[in-house]
Amino acid sequence: SESFGLTELNKVSSVEVCTSGVSLPATNVSLPFASTTTLERYEGMLVHMPQTLTVTENYGLGRYGVVVVSSSGRLFTPTNIVSPGAPAIAMQTANDLNRLIIDDGNSKQNPDPIIYPGTGLTAFNTLRSGDSVTGLTGVVSYTAKAYRVHSTSSPQFVATNPRTPAPSLPGTGSLRVASFNVLNYFNGNGTGGGYPTARGADTAIEFTRQRDKIIAAITAMRADIIGLMEIENDGYTSTSAIQDLVNGLNTAAPVGTHYAFVNPGVSKIGTDAIAVGLIYRKETVQASGASAILDSSVDNRFNDQKNRPTLAQTFVETATGGRLTVAVNHLKSKGSSCASINDPNTGDGQGNCNLTRTSAAKAMMDWLVTDPTASGDSDRLIIGDLNSYAKEDPISAILAAGYSNLIASRIGNGAYSYDFKGQSGNLDHALASPSLSIQATGVTGWHINADEPRVLDYNQEFKSTNQLTTLYNADTYRASDHDPVVIEFKLTP
Repeated sequence: SESFGLTELNKVSSVEVCTSGVSLPATNVSLPFASTTTLERYEGMLVHMPQTLTVTENYGLGRYGVVVVSSSGRLFTPTNIVSPGAPAIAMQTANDLNRLIIDDGNSKQNPDPIIYPGTGLTAFNTLRSGDSVTGLTGVVSYTAKAYRVHSTSSPQFVATNPRTPAPSLPGTGSLRVASFNVLNYFNGNGTGGGYPTARGADTAIEFTRQRDKIIAAITAMRADIIGLMEIENDGYTSTSAIQDLVNGLNTAAPVGTHYAFVNPGVSKIGTDAIAVGLIYRKETVQASGASAILDSSVDNRFNDQKNRPTLAQTFVETATGGRLTVAVNHLKSKGSSCASINDPNTGDGQGNCNLTRTSAAKAMMDWLVTDPTASGDSDRLIIGDLNSYAKEDPISAILAAGYSNLIASRIGNGAYSYDFKGQSGNLDHALASPSLSIQATGVTGWHINADEPRVLDYNQEFKSTNQLTTLYNADTYRASDHDPVVIEFKLTP
């Protein structure tokens, strides 16, 4: 009979062992499958995958002991590669036929040890998306609406996508700008208490674990200007989250490095629990003039009840006198519906709220043309989590205004900063005005987060006493769920 999609023998009254000591040959199967039900015929059978496979998702590794693999390298979000509509739908269909779950065969949640990779997952022995897998043999099953293989021998995982200790840039520029989503950096009441907060860490201990990772990542970037997303929107006082972060950076920074934050002169930016922010190194750049904020009061196309308001600031490089204006953004996510404002998911691959993000992008283009920070300079850089992949309408609107997609032009279709349901794509962008684009000497997505299992983050829930130690290290890896983007410039004075 069928039980939740799994074929099973039901009401068995007796079992007779006919023979023993006989090896059972495995049936070879290969990705991609011909249809979504190809594995139905193999349920309960021993199969072997003769291919070299690629880890394309490890999100459930810690909680359920599962890894998702594909046959042609990692899978990409279609609208990061092709246009929305028919091309994206066709690519998604192909992706859906090119994925398979490797299960640890343990039905319990939160296993300890986590057996994959074969030597066991720890903070120092990771299993990253992009790593390779060979020798997969196991029994086909169907659970939680997906086919999977329960391995009967340990698959061979190879670290073909190793960690990197720092962003890889040519080093020919003199100024670095970074974009970093800090994943709900909330510091309680600012004096050690006040947990849990609306988002982020549940306890002071969790916050310390989170804070140490975020500070390690920002320090290693060696960026002169850092645009932040998902910093707590609690102002700019001595107990605010952004002040706490700057305090921590200054304590951890090498001698001669001093961080400060941009205070836009308002109590909060917008009404959301989280906001964007800007921090910078005082010895390498100076904030020039007042900052500016784009919200609904400036342009009603920019819906600040959905998008977080944009913050712009002009900076002057101390060594060269070169200047640029940085606009940091965090547009509406795809995760919740905008149907109430007639902006539903149309099924073209761009998800919820595409019109809301596109309108905000167009408003930003018109706003930046007015030189809102009175910079007197055409060098402008748009950074942040735009919640839009490279081929989607909001990015197209910015490119239509003359901006260059530095990531797409310098890295290409293989760029990514985020992994969602086993598909990689670039939500975090670096878009430069024409005059600034030619001064960019390099750009990179530093893959310290998106490729890492989420169980290696700061959170303590769903972990054994042993795992609280073995799965955590106060390093850069899985400091957030988004990878930082780092851009290098050689500014013309």
